[in-house]
Formats: sequence, C-alpha cells, structure tokens
Amino acid sequence: MITVSVNGRQAEVEEGASLLDAAKAAGVHVPTLCHYPGLPARAVCRMCLVEVEGDRNPQPACRTLAKNGDVVETDTESLQAFRRANAEWLLARHPNACMRCEVNGACQLQTLVSENQWEDRWPKVPAGPEDPAEDLSTDHTSPSIWRDLSKCIECGLCAEVCGEAVQHQNIIGFAERGFDRRPVTVFDQPLGETDCISCGQCTLVCPVGALIEAPHWHEVLHTLDSRRRVSIVQVAPATRVAISEEFGLKPGTVSTGRLINALRQLGFDYVFDTNFAADLTIMEEGTELLARVEAGTRLPLFTSCCPGWVNWLELNRPDLLPNLSTTKSPQQMHGAIAKRSGFVRSLGPDFAEGKTEPYVVSVMPCTAKKDEAMRPGMSGDVDRALTTRELARMIRSRGIAFGALSEDGQFDSPLGESTGAAQIFGASGGVMEAMVRTAAHLKGADDALPLEWEVLRGVREGVKTATIPGIGTVAVCNGIAAAQRMLEDEAWRDDFVAIEVMACVGGCLGGGGEPKSMDPQILQKRAKAIYGIDAQAPRRRSYENVEVQALYASELGAPNSPAAHELLHTQHAARCSERSLLMRFLDCVDRRDGAAAARLFHPDGVWSTASAYGDIEGADAIGALITSGLPPRMYGPKYVRHRMEAGASLDDLTVLAPDGSRCRFQMELCARDGDRGSGRVIKRLVRSVL
Repeated sequence: MITVSVNGRQAEVEEGASLLDAAKAAGVHVPTLCHYPGLPARAVCRMCLVEVEGDRNPQPACRTLAKNGDVVETDTESLQAFRRANAEWLLARHPNACMRCEVNGACQLQTLVSENQWEDRWPKVPAGPEDPAEDLSTDHTSPSIWRDLSKCIECGLCAEVCGEAVQHQNIIGFAERGFDRRPVTVFDQPLGETDCISCGQCTLVCPVGALIEAPHWHEVLHTLDSRRRVSIVQVAPATRVAISEEFGLKPGTVSTGRLINALRQLGFDYVFDTNFAADLTIMEEGTELLARVEAGTRLPLFTSCCPGWVNWLELNRPDLLPNLSTTKSPQQMHGAIAKRSGFVRSLGPDFAEGKTEPYVVSVMPCTAKKDEAMRPGMSGDVDRALTTRELARMIRSRGIAFGALSEDGQFDSPLGESTGAAQIFGASGGVMEAMVRTAAHLKGADDALPLEWEVLRGVREGVKTATIPGIGTVAVCNGIAAAQRMLEDEAWRDDFVAIEVMACVGGCLGGGGEPKSMDPQILQKRAKAIYGIDAQAPRRRSYENVEVQALYASELGAPNSPAAHELLHTQHAARCSERSLLMRFLDCVDRRDGAAAARLFHPDGVWSTASAYGDIEGADAIGALITSGLPPRMYGPKYVRHRMEAGASLDDLTVLAPDGSRCRFQMELCARDGDRGSGRVIKRLVRSVL
C-alpha cells in the first residue's frame, strides 16, 4: 500500500492505482467526462487534471499512477479556470437542446456545467449552434441506436467499448484531427448499413446524448394515455434488479413489486413476467438440445436468446446458423403467446375473431431487443421494446415516486408465473444453468444432477465450462469477444454439445439498455440480486412452472411439437442473402405493409405470384397490391405467417404458406438505382407452388 495526500487528506491505495483512485479514497470529487470503469483511461477530456507537488504541469488523474508520498491538489484557482475554459469550448460547439434531449437530467456534461454554474458565463446567448453542421447530422437508420454527433464531446469511450477493449466489433472509430476530429462508422456509413450488432454498449458509456437507444417511450406513453387499446407489458429479470439505481436506491435492490405498481400507475392493463417465457424457452431449447444430442447432428447447439449474438452470426458466420437454436427469445415467445394464444381469445369476441389485438410492450435491459422485435418471422409479436432507462424516463415524466411505492405488486396470470431458473436468465451463464437444471428431468432422471452450477456463474470475461453427466460438456461465452476468440479454431466443434453466448459482458445485467453506472462492481451487485431471487424461489426448475404446464396441456401439446414450432420458433438467414431478402418481403406481405415491400424491389421489378393475381410489374404496383389488393390482415389467433421450411439455411427458399401449402421462390437481384439508396434489390421474384 502507498500513502497519498489529496487536498490535505491522507489516503491509502494499492500500488498501480491512479490519482483518481486516490482522490476517491480520500473522499475528494474530481470531475471527469471521458472516464468509465473497466475501459482504458484516455485522458481526452482533461477535466480531471490535478496538480502534483514536484511536477511542472498538471496531470490527468485518470491515467497518472499514484506514487507513495504524492501531494495532490484538485481545486486550485488555475485548475478551476482551466475547467471553466474547457467547458466553454465544449459548450460553444454543443447544441442548446437540453430540453429535448433524451438524456436530459442524466448527462455528465450537463451535470458538470450545472453543479459549477458555468452556464452563467452565457446569460443571454444560448450555448452551441442552433442547427448542427451538415456533417454532424443525426443518424436514425438503426432500429436500436440513434446518433447525434452534434452532441459528441469526443471522449472516445464509444470507440473503446466497440473496439479491442471490450466488444471487438470496431464499428466506431475516429477520423480527422483537431477541431475536425469526430467518431465515425466504418467507411462513414449510416449505422444501419454497417455490421453493428445493436448491443448498445456505446450508448451505455456515452456521457452525453450523442449515442442513445432509439427512443420509443414517447409513443408508448401516448398509446397508454389514449386508452384506445388493451395494453400488455412484460418485464425482464435484469430490469427488476437495475431500475432501482435510476431512483437512487442501493445497487442490487430488487424492485419487482415497486416496478409492477409503477407500470400499473402508467396505465398498463396487464403486467406480465418475461420469465414465464424464459421457462418456456428452456422447455423448447432443452428439448431441442437433447434431440440433437441423440441424433448427433448440428452440434454444438448455440443458444438464441441474445439478439446481439444472433445478429453477429448472421453478419459474420452464417455458416454456423444450422447450429443456432431456432427457439425464439423469451421476449418474442411472450409476445407471441400474449397475442396469439388462448389468452387473447379471453379478451373478447373481437380479439378471438382476429379483428384486433392487444398492444404489447416489453421492458428489456438490451438495445438489440428493439432490433429483434422487428425481425422477419417475429415482427409484430412485440409492438415496442423499451430499455430499462426508457421506462425510468416514463416513470419520472408522470411524477411517480418510485422509491416510495410499495413492494406488494404482483404479476397478472396466466402469463406471470416463473421459476428461479427463469430469474437467472439475466446473468451470464444463467440460460445454460437453467437448461442443465431441466435436462435431467427431460431425460427422466430428476435427481441425477445438482441444482446449482457455480462453475457457470460469474461476470468475468472469457469462457466458462462444465461437464454434464449424460449430456456432455457445455460452455458459456461471457461477451461477444469471448465467442469470437473461441471460434478462431475448430476445437469447439468437438469439445462442447451446447454453447451459451451473451453479447454483453455479464449477460443482460450488463446490457446496453441498463442504467449507467460508474460503480466498477455494479455487475457483481446485480448478479448477487438475481441469484438471490432464484435462491428464494419456491420452484427452481423450469418444468415446474404450473402455467407453462397448463399451456402445453391446453394448446401446445409437447415441447418442439408442430404447434410449439408455429408460435415459439423462428428462422435465420445470412444478412444480404437472397433468403434474408425473401424473408423480409414475405414479412411485409403478412403485415400488409406495401410501402416497405416496394422498397425491396427495383422500380421496374416483377413479382410472378403463381396465383390469380398473375405477374405484377413495378414496385409501386406490387406495394399497392399488398396494401389493398390482398385479403385484409387478420390478427391474434387468426394471424398466420409465411415460414421458411428450413429453420437455418444459406440458400433454401422453400416456404410454408399460411394456407398450409408449400412453395419455392426464385430471385433475380440487381443494384439499386442511385437515388434509391445502396445495396441490392429484387429485379424479379418468381413463386412456384410445389
């Protein structure tokens, strides 16, 4: 240990600690903008400069190592003057849009300026340009993440977390120098046209509003206020242990009851638990795994709960899609059950007859869940996916005193029961542990395996493994970077029978939509809360969920049955492939979205329908037919999608139509016209009935 004096206060820290660590140990606050726990210190913002006795120049506290006997000053007049001038430079190029900004009240720059009253230097003239420069325009092309570079303070945290320090995706980097320096995507493409997996870690570390989750909470709030639709909300396990942080409660505080009561005050008619569908996921995915083990094919099985991981496979390793489970994530399963099962028929004749459907919202710790809710084959099951942070904004906007709410809130039935196994889905390794708990039951040996698998737990990066008697060795990749490293050689094909991958370190607990925290132990605290819920649960294995058992008995039959596949499974395709383009088109047909379908065709494109409609020529005509020429769309239990016959294939274009028939498609693609964007579109689509 070494001793450091900070503003006259003595502090003991370990060797290798920074001056910022020493200041915290001494109870002294040093302002920062570009610092984030777990990421390399960059010392870009210079807000943390401190004076060290004996050093000629001020030093950045975040990356300067403390030495025994150091005497440090943090708030001299010269340092205060520098920080004011630094803030002036940042504000001079920052838009004066705090009242409209999504991170208003949670912006580090705003807080720093406010607590020091530096804004008094501009009492009449608002800071920043009224309109951002053309090259700093907003980018809303991604369904999950919005960019506004006019708000960027060039801290570099987004590039660090997207790069080698954490995610290894390298979608964001820096271009130019000096005043023109700015973060850009690969080839400066719109984010939606890059290989971004929508993990949202960049939004988690951004100290301002330059990178945010695509904000959907305004729409949800307006829908609730109108009271025109029956509204349903489902809540993920990671949200109930993290949302408390948004309201000043101790990290790791379980706020399930408070959260339920807050959601009811917001106006939701039904409040359900996503964990119900997590138990359902285990029944489906566990059965799928054992079937593959018995057959010895398509092993190892990759879990499919994480949309960031699914995105990565489709973008980078489509050859591995046959190994990916076809089971939907709990979010999408719950949405499908809420809209298309016996529950919706109980809401009234209009729902049972397919004339309308409920408005389904999910609250997730993940930005990629927004992307997932719009995927072909699953779109419409969930109308809007909100992050934990978005829900907190909704609660504040309605003046709900979250911390004062009672903990007596209870989920509604029949889609609200869950077991302890479902609770641990939020933590890295939780999906695999839950699957292992049920595997013994599915094999007819309930007591053959232990209940808890500590070896699969923990928030450390890398790969965790366990050997399951009677099944084989399983692996847990904690973070997308760990999965990428594992796939660099072929040993994994022989070593494992099942592999869980969560794109974010810590699993959903570290998701891009969770509350921002500067606590380096925040993942551990959230994980402790998750496993605590599991330990106290009366039932801790997914197959013990009574409501899940009732659903199988009344509607689904058995796990992996045809009825289960219709509601609970999906398909995958390599991005930019013919198969992916066809799935997007058929999704537009099912939803009767002619405008979106037209954008997939060349203006002179042709659709040979092999039906009474004949050949439809021109994108506009194709769009018009889908919008108004086809029979009206049905909803709820009456809604049936086109489905690809093969769950995961590189080129199979065989389709199961809603009427039960089989058909095959042939496609001719071409480049888009210059004024219609980039990429390939359909020149001719030919349907053949088999």
